[in-house]
Amino acid sequence: MSETAIATRGLQKRFGPTLAVADLSLSVRAGEAFGFLGPNGAGKTTSIKMLLALVEPSGGTGTVLGAPLGDRAVRARIGFLPEHFRFHEYLTARELLRFHGRLYGLRGLPLDARIEDLLVRVDMLDAADRPLRGYSKGMLQRTGLAQALINDPALVFLDEPTSGLDPLGRLLVRDIVSELRARGTTVFVNSHLLGEVEATCDRVAFVKQGRVIHELALAGAPAGLELEMRVRPVDVEVVEGLGRFGTSVTVVGDNCVRMRVSGEHVIPDIARWLVERGVSVFALQGRRKSLEEWFVEVMGTDQRPG
Repeated sequence: MSETAIATRGLQKRFGPTLAVADLSLSVRAGEAFGFLGPNGAGKTTSIKMLLALVEPSGGTGTVLGAPLGDRAVRARIGFLPEHFRFHEYLTARELLRFHGRLYGLRGLPLDARIEDLLVRVDMLDAADRPLRGYSKGMLQRTGLAQALINDPALVFLDEPTSGLDPLGRLLVRDIVSELRARGTTVFVNSHLLGEVEATCDRVAFVKQGRVIHELALAGAPAGLELEMRVRPVDVEVVEGLGRFGTSVTVVGDNCVRMRVSGEHVIPDIARWLVERGVSVFALQGRRKSLEEWFVEVMGTDQRPG
C-alpha cells in the first residue's frame, strides 16, 4: 500500500455561484489518525464527499489509497460513517450489517463471523436482533460504526463518530480508533469534540472558508509548552534572564511570570538559574496548549459561533 493514504492538491467544489471548498490541499499518511477541524460551514463535509467520490470536484486533483478519486476497486476498501445517516428502521442491526457486507461482496461464514465480531466490539450483541426503530441515538451510532468497519477497510472516514454517545460510548470509539491505527488502518475523523480529536488523532488540519489554513502534529506541538511561575522578586534582571530559556516572557501579576519554552527539559535549568540568583521559587508549572486553544488561535477573532 502507498505510504500516503490521501493526497489532494487544489481540490475545489462549486455549487452554482457558491464556492463550498476553495482549496483542499493535504496529505494523510497511511496508518495515521487524522483530524479534520473547522467551524460550521467551512466545507468539511463537502470535502469528505469529494474524497469518497459522492460529489464531483469542480477543480484540482486527488488520490485515495494510491488511486484517482472514484476508483471502484479502492472504494471497496473504504469505510464511511456519515454524520446524518438514515438506516432502514425495520432492519435489525444484524440484518443491516449483513446487507452492507453483501454490498461489499462478503458472503457465508466469513461474513457471519465478521458481523458477530463487530456486534461484540461495539457492545450491540444483546440488541442485535431488535429493529433499529427501537434503538437510542447512542445505539444507532454504535451500529453505524460497525457498518463502517464491516469490510475491514484500509481507510475509514468517521464524520462526528461520537455524536449522541455518552462518556462510555466515546471511550469505546476512542479505543476502536486506537485499535485501527495499531493494525495500520488510516482513520479520517471530522468532529466538533476537540477533546476526543486530541485524544485519538496524530495530526489535524484546520479548515476555514473552504481551504486548509494550518496543520498541526498533536504529539509535541511546536512552542506548545507554557510555563507559569510564582517567584520573588520579579525585576528587570529576572525577566531579561528568563529570556535566555524561552520566548514571550510576560509579568502577569504580583510575583507571577509566564513564558513559552521548547519542552519540559528546560524547567530544571530555569529553576536552578533562579535559585542560584537568590530568587525565591514558590511554584513552577508547565502546561501545553490545548487543541481548543489552537483552534481559537488559528481560526482568528473574526470567527462567529456556529
